[in-house]
Amino acid sequence: MNDDPVFSSGGRASAPKTIALIGKYHSREIAESLCLLATSLYERGVTVLVENVTASHAEAPANLQNWQRCDFTAIGERADLAIVLGGDGTMLNAARQLARFEVPLVGVNQGRLGFLTDIARDDMLTSLDDLLGGKFSAENRMLLAAEVWRDGQRIVSNLALNDVVVDKGSIGRLIEFELLVDREFIYNLRSDGLIVSTPTGSTAYSLSADGPILHPLVHGIALVPLCPHSLTNRPILVSDRNEIEIRIVRATDSRVHFDGQVTFDLQPEDLVRIRRSDYSICLLHPPGYSYFAMLRQKLHWSEKPIAP
Repeated sequence: MNDDPVFSSGGRASAPKTIALIGKYHSREIAESLCLLATSLYERGVTVLVENVTASHAEAPANLQNWQRCDFTAIGERADLAIVLGGDGTMLNAARQLARFEVPLVGVNQGRLGFLTDIARDDMLTSLDDLLGGKFSAENRMLLAAEVWRDGQRIVSNLALNDVVVDKGSIGRLIEFELLVDREFIYNLRSDGLIVSTPTGSTAYSLSADGPILHPLVHGIALVPLCPHSLTNRPILVSDRNEIEIRIVRATDSRVHFDGQVTFDLQPEDLVRIRRSDYSICLLHPPGYSYFAMLRQKLHWSEKPIAP
């Protein structure tokens, strides 16, 4: 990323000069939206970068390939911010790729629910003036850093913005695991698995498993069992300073998933160690953004109490 920050938690520091565009792969509609954005940004004097795979996909219009193409490392080193078009999955991938570069992200929703993508496709061009004028607000979101240890060796590490999930895999048998927090034994559980969720991920897989919704400013991590073989095993909220360990005791086909996008096969005695990452992601929200208003809209909560 450029040396001078563009946005901070307090607001705008300087006008963005270089903006990267990242889109959902295999979508011509999104590629066409990216072309409109690239042209509009260029006309406003902004240097435009397009992520390599987004630009090179066979469905992409030819003129999208005319813009400067970069991989995620080059985007991290050069871009002041990145605009992501797609759904939450596209945003999650971009967040993991760019977290170490501290590149702020703006989401344009062309998916379904879109908890992380604030701007509607029809509003993306009209939102540019507010974005370039520093009227967007910055919000930092925590990530999880996860490692898999086997026979005393760390064999896998990855980041997750939403969640780290240990589950039973494709075979329909329960797994058995031990849960420890800061090396203290919490319980031994037979279940379909366990979701370890950030506040951002509390509206994702965790929500469908009856986990709590956590406001993004909550400094906590939710531990949500998947179909536990005991009705007394309930979701637990721990501090984001705690270290969580999951040791596989008995399993046939268990796996660990990072944001539901990266998967690794586990074996009995494997240890999955999870903590808050040293990196965070900065999301930029348009004027008028409200977390609770977003929840009302996405979850179809009543705007007003219904009269009896």
